[in-house]
Amino acid sequence: MKTHNPQNERIKRAYFTYLIEAKGFSEATLDGVAKALNRFETYTRFRDFKSFHIEQAKGFKASLADQTSVRTKDRLSKATLYATLNALKRFFVWLAGQPGYKSRISYSDAEYFNLSAKETRIAKAHRDARVPTLEQIRHVIQTMPASTEIERRDRALVALTILTGARDGAIASLKLKHIDIDQGRVDQDARQVKTKFSKSMHVSKQRRLRESPAPSVNCDSSQKAQAHENA
Repeated sequence: MKTHNPQNERIKRAYFTYLIEAKGFSEATLDGVAKALNRFETYTRFRDFKSFHIEQAKGFKASLADQTSVRTKDRLSKATLYATLNALKRFFVWLAGQPGYKSRISYSDAEYFNLSAKETRIAKAHRDARVPTLEQIRHVIQTMPASTEIERRDRALVALTILTGARDGAIASLKLKHIDIDQGRVDQDARQVKTKFSKSMHVSKQRRLRESPAPSVNCDSSQKAQAHENA
């Protein structure tokens, strides 16, 4: 069974380079694009992109709508359909301008990856995510074990997350030097902290940081010195 097409792989590699170098896409975004392309190629049985026809786009769109999620076992959400088809549309718009493809693919052919106006509205509709209440989070922190330094550290991380609202990637990459308890300030320096869109930001909530519901991790002076050196 065919699992790839060498010519497709070469042009995809050129496209990925374009997305990274010219568009500044992240690796995570690139993974989503690669997944969308693989879905399409699997549907066409890895036919050369040069043989692309609008009927392939129409057929793939219908096939995708019938697929189920591996995780939920439900039909793919409209948001997933929109993201997948939009990635394919952008790819074929780019491909239509590449040497060897210009005479075979029209820019307008990519429009056949569009969802209907109604489906697009559903896909882009805002949905409030369910999140725990502050009381529930406080209860979790208070019931977490705290007999070891590692356990107390874990409690502190949960408390820091809810107090600052920082993303998990930012929390994991913070260093001690980014946290000033006396000033009630957490600096998310994008040069060292993994923030969204690599934007530097800070949280300044002195009262909140001083009243953190998780106890601090006790350590002696030698441990503090070592922690400062590692910061």
